[in-house]
Amino acid sequence: MASLSGFYFVPLLLLLMLLLASPPTAALASSKPVSGDAGNSTASATRLRPGKELVKYKRIRALLKKLNKPSLKTIKSQDGDIIDCVPSHLQPAFDHPKLKGQKILNPPERPKNYNFTIVGSGSGKVGEVVVQVWHATGEACPEGTVPIRRTTEKDLLRASSLRRYGRKPVHRGVRRDSTSNGHEQYYGAKASVNVWSPRIGDPSEFSLSQIWVISGSFGNDLNTIEAGWQVSPQLYGDSNPRFFTYWTTDAYQETGCYNHNCRGFVQTTNKIAIGAAITPESVYNGRQFDITLMLWKDPKHGHWWLELGSGLVVGYWPSYLFTHLARHANMVQFGGEVVNNWPSGSHTATQMGSGHFPSEGFDRAAYFRNLQVVDWDNNLIPAASLKLLADHPGCYDIQGGSNSYWGSYFYYGGPGRNVKCP
Repeated sequence: MASLSGFYFVPLLLLLMLLLASPPTAALASSKPVSGDAGNSTASATRLRPGKELVKYKRIRALLKKLNKPSLKTIKSQDGDIIDCVPSHLQPAFDHPKLKGQKILNPPERPKNYNFTIVGSGSGKVGEVVVQVWHATGEACPEGTVPIRRTTEKDLLRASSLRRYGRKPVHRGVRRDSTSNGHEQYYGAKASVNVWSPRIGDPSEFSLSQIWVISGSFGNDLNTIEAGWQVSPQLYGDSNPRFFTYWTTDAYQETGCYNHNCRGFVQTTNKIAIGAAITPESVYNGRQFDITLMLWKDPKHGHWWLELGSGLVVGYWPSYLFTHLARHANMVQFGGEVVNNWPSGSHTATQMGSGHFPSEGFDRAAYFRNLQVVDWDNNLIPAASLKLLADHPGCYDIQGGSNSYWGSYFYYGGPGRNVKCP
């Protein structure tokens, strides 16, 4: 089956899902058809005329001017990234009319039982990372600024569509609906996930691991907030795992974006650059490194906040961005996602997690541990009765459990194309 553009996208999700639809919370992996936008059509045999090249160049320059803000300091990272130290009130989010003249908010009270986290793996081989490659320069952004990865002309030239630069493919087809007869309400989630550098089979594909908080249906009114790590050669120009954020209010159609690629997320820290590479990475049959992520809703003002590591508040998504999530989330998911372009007519070889199946266990497979959710009374509580689902276990699988070291956890991922996944 082919779309009008000659190919289509199929994201393969490997999720651990907390469903309001049923009393038990859930974990799952799924496969959904995704259509690309018009900019994803196959290449033409004719070259662009000079006039069209000029129009595209002007569009690129205009978009760069919109995305890259004046900075007080510039830091050149060893991996080629340029980090701009932008005054907090000039970051892209403040282009929104509702933020004009507003001050950066202080972090709200964290959920109750915030300090209750099971630590240790029993082997002493887990380390938490909140370090990024640009930190190796020894330079830092001044107080009152936020570090923002500069968007370059090369970034835009790699994009399949300038109109949809910095966005996920539009999700099409049937997906799990978070509006159901259940009555679950979630106000946040927390987990630790180890960091890998999965192989990407095609430059236009990506592999990520993240936490989702979701509300609305999986029609046109889907609201999501997402954060985790991602490998995306098309978006970033390399195969490094990078810390990222995402949001949408209309099922990835016209609203929302990655990182600071639109006016949405308000950053408050000068220590972390969203979209910058994480270091070190986990080593197969060696030391594991993970990051801890927490998303939670401010009970007083309703904004959704993001924390990375042990107490580092990154920033917030203002409540006015959302419709359904302005109230609460109906679903929480943890897991991985891969975009599959079906190269050469077969399943992609893009890996998820470590690229190894969960049956290989610790040191070899990717994991989420210490899965927790925030309830209506701002309590951070363990996520229990988890449902595990893998739509294509021959490609990517999932196995879960619970113990005194990691609380609720699961291993997930796989190599993609193999003898069991043609």
